[in-house]
Amino acid sequence: QEAIEYAHNLGKKVYVTVNIFTRDHDYEHLPEYILHLKKIQADAVIVSDPGLVYMIRKHVPDMEIHLSTQAKATNSYAAQFWAESGVKRIILARELTGSETREMIVRVKDMDIEMFVHGAMCMSYSGRCLLSNYLANRDSNRGMCTQPCRWKYRLTEEQRPGEYMPVFEDQHGTYIFNSKDLCLIRQIPEIIQMGVTSLKIEGRMKSAHYVGTVTSAYRQAIDAYCKDPDNYEFDPMWMEMLERISHRPYYTGFFYGMDPKGGQIHSSSTYVKEYDFIGLVMGYDSDKKTLKIEQRNKFSKGDEIEFHQPDGTLIHHEVKVMYNENMERVESAPHPQMTVYMPMDKPVQKGSMIRKIPV
Repeated sequence: QEAIEYAHNLGKKVYVTVNIFTRDHDYEHLPEYILHLKKIQADAVIVSDPGLVYMIRKHVPDMEIHLSTQAKATNSYAAQFWAESGVKRIILARELTGSETREMIVRVKDMDIEMFVHGAMCMSYSGRCLLSNYLANRDSNRGMCTQPCRWKYRLTEEQRPGEYMPVFEDQHGTYIFNSKDLCLIRQIPEIIQMGVTSLKIEGRMKSAHYVGTVTSAYRQAIDAYCKDPDNYEFDPMWMEMLERISHRPYYTGFFYGMDPKGGQIHSSSTYVKEYDFIGLVMGYDSDKKTLKIEQRNKFSKGDEIEFHQPDGTLIHHEVKVMYNENMERVESAPHPQMTVYMPMDKPVQKGSMIRKIPV
């Protein structure tokens, strides 16, 4: 409730995910839960189960329903079915191409269409995977995926117990399930022209730094295009911002059709991570020209840092002097969430994220 009130005060909407594959015993409490979400003014629920759609229409008919990507809506007939069932918005399967998405928008009337534009890609179809359930006893279809597709696998032969052999798909290595990350920021004009209602950024289990950086980049690209479509030019800085977060190599997913090789990483399952998220700006004292910072990762005197402000602008700075909460000079900020004060001639917006620039 506190989160919803906070978001609404900022003029933002909150959609609550209830997209597990439900069992009968789940319905003992689901009607009460949905009524509670309506009471605290959640703007919509995201669901995947037809039974849950039916239950919501019966018990909370004025609750707005969005269809989760796990319902794998891949054609206009399915979209029309969901529209007639009371669904207001469909979050399309990642596996659709751009042309298929455009065709669906043309055919299906009175339905909001949302599509993924950035984030992790699932090696299974629309997230319908059993690997996590089988290997870790955590059901990915009930919100508990452990991403075993990112693990490194070896082969053992039953007559040779304890003798492990690497699984080579080709000369690159053994990560046979590992996918690249989706990135469609360069395709923003084409996506907007298609008539898509909303763009979805995959952010589950991601840091505030990741979500804030990605959202800022896409927000700037969208606003720039909508402000002046005829003279729109892609700003390379937006892509540079996306390179500063922890990510896997980017590609365009299925937007231009299926690429059987381009979307897979064979050599490693590790993330690309060059910039470290080191803190948040908690405030600026204009009289003392001093920043108050909450540390998130260690940084030291002499580091080159970058402030990513809420309005999307970037400020570069070299750490020359820093103080602890007792206003004692320190050489570094090693302790989690310690308060740091730093002289700064010009104001920095509250809530700005701080990154350490790699040497």
